[in-house]
Amino acid sequence: MSEDDYDYLFKIVIIGDSGTGKSCLLSRFTNDEFSLESKSTIGVEFATKTMPIDGHQIKAQIWDTSGQERYRAITGAYYRGAVGALLVYDITRKSSFENVDHWLKELREHADNNITLMLVGNKSDLAESGRQVSVDAAKEYASDSEMLFFETSALNADNVDIAFKTAFERVYQKVPKTVAQDSELGAGPGQNTIRLKPPTQAEDAQSEKSQGGGCC
Repeated sequence: MSEDDYDYLFKIVIIGDSGTGKSCLLSRFTNDEFSLESKSTIGVEFATKTMPIDGHQIKAQIWDTSGQERYRAITGAYYRGAVGALLVYDITRKSSFENVDHWLKELREHADNNITLMLVGNKSDLAESGRQVSVDAAKEYASDSEMLFFETSALNADNVDIAFKTAFERVYQKVPKTVAQDSELGAGPGQNTIRLKPPTQAEDAQSEKSQGGGCC
């Protein structure tokens, strides 16, 4: 399948504190890879993966950025065009869960009101030895904030695929019926969504000034 052989292009962003495993989740989902030596994300990175949903080819474009405390101001270019967001915290670090409030507030300031939201508690492989955030507390927060919820492990791949796919399926469900009908009538590949591009050099430069790293 070629890069242009798709019906819909959906952009999802991954946000959250540094060290919650955002980059590792992205790598696990798109390449089925995991590295304990994953380096901090500098600026913005994104990866793509194509999947079938309801008889259509969906091209998932997933953007990952820094989550370090001192680099929390994310430029509007990062959120532009996003139809979904994964808010990631580390189940062994309560502060990363408490800081979801900040990320959710920022997201709602910059993103579309109809964006699909998912709360993701990563590092579930450490649940027995180091859990600081209960499943019930996370579920309650997600429900109150109208978010989907999953616990995942980028290390052993638990729930990673299903979390991402569920997010994209929910995004697909929100596609206006008129757009879906256009696709069935033979709209060209990718014509149902705006073709997304990485930030321009100018936006990238501004992004690097305000962003930093986040490891697994």
